[in-house]
Amino acid sequence: MRAVWNGQTIAQSEDTIEVEGNAYFPPDDVMREYLERNDEKQYTCPKKGKAQYWDVVVGRRRGPAAAWSYPDPKPGFERMAGYLAFGEDVEVVE
Repeated sequence: MRAVWNGQTIAQSEDTIEVEGNAYFPPDDVMREYLERNDEKQYTCPKKGKAQYWDVVVGRRRGPAAAWSYPDPKPGFERMAGYLAFGEDVEVVE
């Protein structure tokens, strides 16, 4: 799987996991140079726990809160700890 935003590959992995319809990429397969932590967006999923968001930044273009993960997910979702998913503005392809 590949995640592409504005023509730039920002994540690529053969080890993604699918959770509730979203592909989650292992942290080591995400190009962190294109992410900036976003502490303004807050969300706690009743199933998975508290989410952490990142803006996706390529050149001068910014996708606010376009990536997220669950650093410390609730029981039953431990496998996805630290994995990142991307919003609808990011193209995820096989």
